[in-house]
Amino acid sequence: MELNEPNIRMGHPPHSIPYRENGLLPFRILLKATLFIIIFILSFHLPSSTPGFDSRKQTIEEILSVLERYPTGLANVTKEELAEVIYEEAIRYNHDPKFILAVIAIESEFHNWSVSEKGAKGLMQIMPYVAQSIAQEMGIEWSGDRTLFNPFLNIRIGIYYISRLILDFRDLKVAMTAYNYGPTYVKGLIESKQQIPVSYYRKILTVYQNL
Repeated sequence: MELNEPNIRMGHPPHSIPYRENGLLPFRILLKATLFIIIFILSFHLPSSTPGFDSRKQTIEEILSVLERYPTGLANVTKEELAEVIYEEAIRYNHDPKFILAVIAIESEFHNWSVSEKGAKGLMQIMPYVAQSIAQEMGIEWSGDRTLFNPFLNIRIGIYYISRLILDFRDLKVAMTAYNYGPTYVKGLIESKQQIPVSYYRKILTVYQNL
């Protein structure tokens, strides 16, 4: 939570004003002491953090618990950092982090070094030529196919790609079908007024509901 700095007035301190009535001094001391006691008591009942922070922390812990169920091939420290990246990137593009986890589960079963028969790589199984184009669009340095084995970059590219497909197709079901089959293939089906396959999307929903 960002805190604003107090508005401190710079310059000479104000001149002190003497008490005109000596009877006011004990009263002011008693008032200050009472306020101090009240604040001290209330401090034990105040929440230690904001609700938003608690929600973020809890969600990241839930993501990490899912990652720890699978042989990701990643170090524990990396998995902790990856849980944060999944959360932040999902929220950035208005996705449910749990939905992104379901996509990863279907695509790679959370194995970072996964490579498909067609050559898709990494956690979110992205084709290198697609990833390279997106990386350039996002300002991510492309170091060849190995870039997709960087779990943090793979997640950033994959979530961005899903978001772009949703914008293109205006339908999550169709967008996810395009993620699986390729947008060119899906656009061809739409233009020829053929039925869009939904089996991939249903698999994601099934995993999503059981995570």
